[in-house]
Amino acid sequence: MSTGPLRVATVITRLEGGAGVLALRGALALDPADHRVTVITGSGQLLGAAEAAGLETIVEPALRAPISPGHDLLALHRLTALLRRFDVVHTHCSKAGAVGRIAARRSGVGRIVHTYHGFPFHEFQRPLRRRGYLAIERGLGRITDLALCVGTGVAVEALRRGLLAPDRIRTIGVAVDHDVPTRTEAARRHARRKLGLAPTDLVVGAVGRLTYQKSPEDFVAALRALGRPDVVGVWIGGGELAERMRAHVAASGVRVVLAGDRDDVAELLPAFDVFALPSRYEGLPLAIVEAMVCGVPVVATAVNAVSDVVSPGETGLLVPPRRPDLLAVAVAQLLDSPDLAARLATAARERMDGRYRVAALAEALAGAYRHRNVQ
Repeated sequence: MSTGPLRVATVITRLEGGAGVLALRGALALDPADHRVTVITGSGQLLGAAEAAGLETIVEPALRAPISPGHDLLALHRLTALLRRFDVVHTHCSKAGAVGRIAARRSGVGRIVHTYHGFPFHEFQRPLRRRGYLAIERGLGRITDLALCVGTGVAVEALRRGLLAPDRIRTIGVAVDHDVPTRTEAARRHARRKLGLAPTDLVVGAVGRLTYQKSPEDFVAALRALGRPDVVGVWIGGGELAERMRAHVAASGVRVVLAGDRDDVAELLPAFDVFALPSRYEGLPLAIVEAMVCGVPVVATAVNAVSDVVSPGETGLLVPPRRPDLLAVAVAQLLDSPDLAARLATAARERMDGRYRVAALAEALAGAYRHRNVQ
């Protein structure tokens, strides 16, 4: 370890989405007198924000999300050479977690930390693939000094699956932007103008990448099951399924605004009458916490760490994943019962008050980086 500031490499496949936001907010929250952070990524919309904030950034184009043996080996080779100058390597997400941790071990880095925002294995995979991912994560766990799990549900799963020894698993929260507005009537009108929505629209909104994990097709199916022409859906976020979802929406017969990637998500949340999370699997999504802070009532699928914040009937409503029919029923309940929606939103906002602060994330990271190595 350095006698001066720790040299920390934050390695993430794509510096975007909830994981990218959390990685960037954590890096920026650390005391620069004690930590010198470099962000290493393959791509990402937040690169400009990282550079503007004064962080050193390195783009490694071979670091890509899809499995690609040629690119993966090239990324491993380049990262192995690059990481030798760091005291701590902190990886995020599956691909960077695998390539980055192996490269860090080969480089002789003093401390390897990994954040589980979720897992590459889930119940909707074929059993053989799921077992394969589990075996890989257990192997990587043996070269990981500490795992930071975003949400209690994620930490419990890591323990239950034996990914690391129990004393090397910690639970952390997301870091909520202090600029999330309260859902006042003025904020609602402003957000709707930005999205091109009418003041009288009933708006069901979602935030997330258009990926298999987020199950956007179930969002559209739920809106279709509602059968209400006065409801418009809004999905904020881009991704590899963007073109497919545009075609799907066009053929669905329901009104859905695909807003694409935005850098003003928090400002747009007050436009929603209901926030919906239809994901197949998750960690603890930043968007759902920010919706609660904003004061938007929430319906979500009961996956991983979502129940850390959504208590059924207390702070929101939960439904099983891959059940758009039940998602539609829950959304209709909140749209048709404004008193219930207001009660749940108020309880959720009160529960979020003072939680998930950036300072708490910074403290957790500083402790993770300075902790003794696991023998």
